[in-house]
Amino acid sequence: MDIISQLQEQVSTIAGLAVNTYGTLQRDAPPVRLSPNYPEPPPPTTAPADDTQFSDQPKLMSFALVDAAKKFDALVTALPLSEGGEEAQLRRIAELQAENDFEGQELQKQLEAAENELKQVQELFSQAADSSLNLKKPD
Repeated sequence: MDIISQLQEQVSTIAGLAVNTYGTLQRDAPPVRLSPNYPEPPPPTTAPADDTQFSDQPKLMSFALVDAAKKFDALVTALPLSEGGEEAQLRRIAELQAENDFEGQELQKQLEAAENELKQVQELFSQAADSSLNLKKPD
């Protein structure tokens, strides 16, 4: 897998971990009164079965989030530095675009040849089917 794909995958991992971490923190947060004008929030209807598991979960999730961020940073530092500045990059982009255009033309030629071959095969199949039907004697 190339480094850009690894970076994209790591960003997705970080996003998933962040959503799960924030959701867990929100789920486990105690109710808070918004204003003195509002009534007291109701107590939680169900108490967690194991408080130690819930108290450790945000720590574990934050460690996983930090670890994923460190992996992302390591991948970013592994990216190759651009050499030669912007002009070299633009020249390389132009080279790649020319190569892409050439390959696109080659693929287009191959597609046209394949379509012609398909037409020939379909015509031959049609002729074979017609011949087969004409050879059968009516019952």
